[in-house]
Formats: sequence, structure tokens, C-alpha cells
Amino acid sequence: MSETHAAAAGPLAPEPHATHGAHAAPKHPYHLVDPSPWPIVGAVAAGLLTGGGVLYMHGHGWTLLIIGILAVLGTMAVWWRDVIREATFQGYHTPIVQLGLRYGMALFIASEVMFFVAFFWAFFSSSLFPVGGVWPPKGIHPFDPFEFPFLNTLILLLSGTTVTWAHHSLLEGDRSGMLRGLALTVFLGLCFTAVQAYEYSHAAFSFTQGIFPSTFFMATGFHGFHVIIGTTFLIVCLVRAWLGHFRPDHHFGFEAAAWYWHFVDVVWLFLFVCIYWWGGGSAAEAGPAVG
Repeated sequence: MSETHAAAAGPLAPEPHATHGAHAAPKHPYHLVDPSPWPIVGAVAAGLLTGGGVLYMHGHGWTLLIIGILAVLGTMAVWWRDVIREATFQGYHTPIVQLGLRYGMALFIASEVMFFVAFFWAFFSSSLFPVGGVWPPKGIHPFDPFEFPFLNTLILLLSGTTVTWAHHSLLEGDRSGMLRGLALTVFLGLCFTAVQAYEYSHAAFSFTQGIFPSTFFMATGFHGFHVIIGTTFLIVCLVRAWLGHFRPDHHFGFEAAAWYWHFVDVVWLFLFVCIYWWGGGSAAEAGPAVG
């Protein structure tokens, strides 16, 4: 470019090779995600998991199921690794991006609410209008709600306070309090899962014994699965907190985990009152289902 042309272009004209081989700095607060292989890889992994599950249920072995599980877990790990990099090290999660993530997490939890509504609907549809006019059905001895179910209620309520303690410690810059609160929450989540596993192993009924066991195990079992997911979520947050990824003004990953854990707590309260206590009826007094 001649000096005459350069002068005519004005002082704001870029150099001839200023943008060659590099991206211009964004002039907006949004995060335009780079192309990623993980969506298509995740779709293939989910297909393997689903196909493997169907084959396993039809007696064709569990090899493809295990491959699908490992593929899904691996995809989750590398995909969220990229999200952590974008948020913590590359600075792409601006306040407006974090707002969008909050909306997304809120909508996700709303969808989870409707997921559990389906199980409660099935339970109340069967219990309010039982076949034979008796609920629980004859021959079914539910759990005493004030034994292991009540213990698990106390465990989850306590875990809600410890995760709130950890969150407020983070907001106040108390790293030690945040780590202790998170560690206690993870421990309580593991305790809940252990108690529920023991409860299931001593149940006086099995999944195939009718509508009560089916709705009971579907509702409480999926809740237990969500507790495992939430505990894993909190373990990741504990590791990230130890590594110093969270700041008082930049910690949506932690906040999302806390929201999810409180959701799990609230669902359990409904399960305890509706299914264990009210749904068990007088049959819960006929004899303990655990021992």
C-alpha cells in the first residue's frame, strides 16, 4: 500500500496483515463457542448406552452397555473440562454469559421437577383409587417412615445447611469454611446413599410385586440417582475450590451445584411425606420392613 493510499484510508484503517491468522477481539459480552466434537461424540455415546441397555435387558450380555457408560462418562468429563477452561482460564464467562447459564440451570431444574411430578402422579393415581379398595395392597409391608427414611431426611436437611455454609463462606472470602462445608456436604451425600442402599437390601417387597413397589422404587430410586449425581457435582466443586477456581464474584459452577442440591432436598421431603408416611398407611405399623 502506498503512502497516499494509507493516508486516504485514515488512522483507523488496519494494517494489511493485522488480522491475518488471528481473530479480532470480540466487541460484545457474549461467548460464541468454538466448534467442538463433543456433541456428536456424546450423541454416539448415548446411542451406545441406550442400545447396550436394550441388549442387556434382552439377555445379550453387558459388553455394549459398559462401553456406552464409559463413553458417556468420558464425553461428560472432556466436555465439562472445556467449559471449566472457558470460564476459569480464558475469561469467556462474562456477567451476561453467567446470566444465561443461570436461566439454563433454572429451566433444567424445572424440567426435573416435572420428571418427578410424573412419578408422584402415578403414585397418587394408584393410591387414591386403589384396585380392591385397599392401599397399600394386601401383602405389602412398607417401611416404617420414622426409621431409616427419617434418618435420611435428617441427613439431607443437614447437608442443605452445610452447602449453604460453604456458599456463604465463599461469598465472604473464607476459603477454609468453604472447603469444610463442601467436604461435609459430600460426606452427608455419601451417607444418604449408603443408608438408602441398606434400606433397599432389606425391603420386604420387590419391584415386580405390584403397583406399590413399582411406584415406590421408581420415585425413590430416581431420587437416589439424583443424589449420586449431586454428590458427584459437589465433589467436582470441592476439587475446584481446592484448586482456587472460585471467586466471590465468579463461581456459577458452585452456585449451580448448590441449587441442584437444594432441589434434591426438597424432592426428598415430598417423597418422605407422601410416599413413606402417608402412602405407607397403617400397614407400616404391621411390622418393620428392615431389621
